[in-house]
Amino acid sequence: MVKFYDSVDDSLLKFAVIFAMYDGKYIFCKHKQRDTFEIPGGHREENETIDDTAKRELYEETGAVDFEIEPVGVYSVTEKDNFNGAETFGMLYYANIRSFETELHSEIEKIIITDKVPENWTYPTIQPDIFQYVLNYLKKERMI
Repeated sequence: MVKFYDSVDDSLLKFAVIFAMYDGKYIFCKHKQRDTFEIPGGHREENETIDDTAKRELYEETGAVDFEIEPVGVYSVTEKDNFNGAETFGMLYYANIRSFETELHSEIEKIIITDKVPENWTYPTIQPDIFQYVLNYLKKERMI
């Protein structure tokens, strides 16, 4: 189950997920060991701010070097098979990427830049909800 919040205590934020765009198109990542696509993002490292997590993950997973990024809100996931069923929290971001490096520095094999949403999500019970939430936010705020 996915829920959305305006904010939570910073200590609860374990993940950063970045709804990224380039030239008006969406960016999705393909992991080297999967045949599915996902929104860029990842785990917060020890002593790292959640904003720094978002910037690091965006760079590592997409190669983005010139971008604007801003927080959108908080999401949570509760799944009985993950984290012993505890609700886990992450910060959602929007990034507008202006340029990329040519090499990726992570477990990501490639990125796609597209105006279509993938049918084969890595996390199909989570990522479509997150994608739609941020898309609705951006449209409401007239950011896209």
